[in-house]
Amino acid sequence: MSAPGAVLARPPVQSGGPPSVVPQILLSGVCGGYAIGAALDWGSPEVAVFMGDFGLSLAALVAAVSCGLYARRSQSRFRPAWILFAVSSAMAGLGNAIWGWYEVVQGARVPSPSLADFCFLLFAPPAIVGLLVLAKRPVTRAGWVCLGLDAWLIGGSLLTLSWSLALAHTTHFQGRTVAQGALALAYPLLDIVLVSMVLALHFKRSSVQRSAVNTAVVALALTVLCDALFSSPLLREHYRSGQILDAGWFAGSILLAYAPWVARRSAGEAAGGGLPRAARCPQPPISRPIAGSLAMLTPYLAAAVCTLGILTNVLDGRRIDRVVLFTGCTVVLALVVRQGIMLLDNISLTQELAQKENHFRSLVQGSSDVIMIAAPTGVLRYVSPAASGVYGRDAEELVGSELASLIHPEDLGRVVHEVRRFLAAAPEAEPTMRIECRFRAGKQRAGGDGWLNVESTVNRHHGGLIFNSRDVTERVRLQAQLQHNASHDALTDLPNRALFTERVSKAVTGRRASDHDTAVLYIDLDGFKQVNDTIGHQAGDELLVQAARRLGDSVRSGDIAARLGGDEFAALITGDGTRDPAAREFRVHEIADRLRIKLSEPYRIDGRDVRVAASIGVAFADPGITPAGLLRNADLAMYRAKKAGKGRVEMYAPQMQAEVVHRAELATKLRTALHDGEFTLLHQPVVELAGGRVAAVAAQARWRSTQGILFTPAEFLRVGERGRLTEEGDRTAELGRWQLEEAVAQAAARHRAGHPVPVVVRVSARRLLDRGLPAKSVEALLARHGLPSGGLILELTDADPRMPLEELEGRLVALRRLGVRIGLDGFGGGHAAVGALRRLPIDFLRLDRGLVDGVAESVRLHKITAGMLRIAADLGLQCVADGVELPEQVHALRAMGCTHGQGPVFSGPLDEPRLRCALTLGGYPLPDRADLPGAGREAVLTGGGLPVRRGGAAGPDALVPPPLRSNSETPVPPT
Repeated sequence: MSAPGAVLARPPVQSGGPPSVVPQILLSGVCGGYAIGAALDWGSPEVAVFMGDFGLSLAALVAAVSCGLYARRSQSRFRPAWILFAVSSAMAGLGNAIWGWYEVVQGARVPSPSLADFCFLLFAPPAIVGLLVLAKRPVTRAGWVCLGLDAWLIGGSLLTLSWSLALAHTTHFQGRTVAQGALALAYPLLDIVLVSMVLALHFKRSSVQRSAVNTAVVALALTVLCDALFSSPLLREHYRSGQILDAGWFAGSILLAYAPWVARRSAGEAAGGGLPRAARCPQPPISRPIAGSLAMLTPYLAAAVCTLGILTNVLDGRRIDRVVLFTGCTVVLALVVRQGIMLLDNISLTQELAQKENHFRSLVQGSSDVIMIAAPTGVLRYVSPAASGVYGRDAEELVGSELASLIHPEDLGRVVHEVRRFLAAAPEAEPTMRIECRFRAGKQRAGGDGWLNVESTVNRHHGGLIFNSRDVTERVRLQAQLQHNASHDALTDLPNRALFTERVSKAVTGRRASDHDTAVLYIDLDGFKQVNDTIGHQAGDELLVQAARRLGDSVRSGDIAARLGGDEFAALITGDGTRDPAAREFRVHEIADRLRIKLSEPYRIDGRDVRVAASIGVAFADPGITPAGLLRNADLAMYRAKKAGKGRVEMYAPQMQAEVVHRAELATKLRTALHDGEFTLLHQPVVELAGGRVAAVAAQARWRSTQGILFTPAEFLRVGERGRLTEEGDRTAELGRWQLEEAVAQAAARHRAGHPVPVVVRVSARRLLDRGLPAKSVEALLARHGLPSGGLILELTDADPRMPLEELEGRLVALRRLGVRIGLDGFGGGHAAVGALRRLPIDFLRLDRGLVDGVAESVRLHKITAGMLRIAADLGLQCVADGVELPEQVHALRAMGCTHGQGPVFSGPLDEPRLRCALTLGGYPLPDRADLPGAGREAVLTGGGLPVRRGGAAGPDALVPPPLRSNSETPVPPT
């Protein structure tokens, strides 16, 4: 066989093990033992007669019991046949028992006719009907007629031959009675009918339970043969019970007893249905030309036998018997009728076959799939016309070519392996198979020569294969495109986070020991958000595309660049075997710095130059690190680069992870402290610098540790300020809600005790924008605790001018309607306070600590602070100096026009009992009170008229919040 022909070369099929031969050996031993005993006359005439009568009776009864038990357990359509065989065997056993009664018990000659003859005659009819049940049922009426004609052809020919040879002499009674003569004719006639059914069943038996049917046919054939020998006058005159002829009847009964169980032993029947596995799993038809030819020749052989019987009479010079003549004529007539039926049936089948052939030809030729039939050698025998449209090759061109020559060489080995495996598998286990490979296209197809992706459904066909093939090239291209899209960024076409993580995993887990200098670069574009806000998101997308192109062109051929989302990129730098830590850091830092410079060059977008910087974090794949840990380390290094000033490269250091762990521990402690009620509230007095009176108290939360030490929550607040959407931010908001409610409750209690001093509570502007403190909740809180109007002052922190100030202004106006006064923290500490002061309804200002520290020593700082206080005075606002520690600071601030002070020079934070004592005293002494100007000025924090800003909608210079966008700049992480 040629190499291409090996595609369809079928390997030898490993069949299952042979059935057990133990039952056959036991069966042969029993039958052989009986035959030997009969040949030796069993040692004595008495034993021979006993075994010839009751031995046969026992064997027949065993067959009856065996067939009956099987019929009781079985639920197949052959169950009636085994019941009839049981009845037939029971009749034979009863007849032999009666025969033994006469010969063994009574010691008399068996009369003729007798009751035993009646039982023997009843043996044949149930067996004949049982054979009809076992025969393959004809589908049409013509089939039933042909079955009857075939049986008559066989029986009539045997009757003609038997009548010519012997039965004609039996009709002459020669002194016998009519009953004796009829009995003499009944035995051979029933045997002829039984033989006819046996022969007819041999060629028309069902394919189901073939082993059982064959064994039953052999058993009945052996019984009929012994009956025929017994019916011959020569043997019957000298027959005695126990002779060798009884061994044939015995063997027939034992075989019939074994017949129903042979299917279970050889083929394995189903437990419930009683059918063998071959019946439940149809096998491909097996060619049996000899059996088919004999079945077709059966009618002609029967006619030849009938003619031989007639010629026997003619050649002997005898007169043709009327029975022979009648039987021969009916046989010939049956043959003619049968041939006529077969002719009409063949005409009908031919027409039906032609119609089906036209139907299937139309289906095959009109199908859009290509149907190919390949010989066992791999040569194509048939190709449907659809090949010209699918493959671009004419069907005539493909017929005769080898299938292996049309398959892509890279796919040929896999196809050969799959085909061999398919042919080696059992048909019922794998009836069909699917194969996908590349197929050579012809010049007739659009696009010219090339390879097509073809999917084929494969079926077995007379040792070869049928391929039902279709072109799936577009589907394969679409799948490849979908797979590419799933692993690449849609905007930049760089690998996305999933693919980059997979490549990092392969690099970390599959690298050589010398490649420990593999590194990950985490890249973020600084200032990208301003690009979106100023020139639009479309320009921002174009900038990302150009940055991705620069990144892809700048990395080495073996490295991988990816976009992780937003303005974040990454690069995987493979190692070169460098073992020196300093050398590897220098090499990777040089690569990262080159990428930073390249990404920081101006971008030409819409005719203008746009500049952004790049912050890059670098982490090395040290031994034992996981892919997730490597990406996390690079991310931490990138955030450190952004925090350190942006536009720089930072190497990962272990302390970065320690800081993250520390923040996580702080968040956990905050959560535990909130749940366990470990926070307490202290108040620090706000003192009038003119007279020392306590004008307000500022609420400050403290955490009481398990040792009883109070700690400030500044670290916890810093954890939550930047990440307010995280769990830590939620805990910080929870702390703020607790602080506000506790401050209002205690202030209301002091009011009821005769100390009507307002309480100042610091609130983040972000919390107001996040709807964490709506006006209705504040109103409900004041009403629930009974705090009068003016008793609550909210001091804003974190007032960034980039916030949506219109929304913040509306919330503050709603709070002021409730009598809540508003303060602004950090005045003079940056441009944020100036922007908020220009837009928000503010009642007082709190000077930044940087303007208070050293105000008495530094002339420059003194002028700056004085300028800030003049601005507040021009706006009609009063100021609170925070962190006043020295008497000189009190003197200087009061001289500049600052109205209130708060700090250690007056008092530190007090618990509730000490605070009430201070309020009872009424105030704190001031240094050099007589020399301080402005002692009679009214304090803004103690009530009275506060300057309120009136205004409506925002002006044209209002700050507009930028729209949300996925491609946004990465924020600096919390510290």
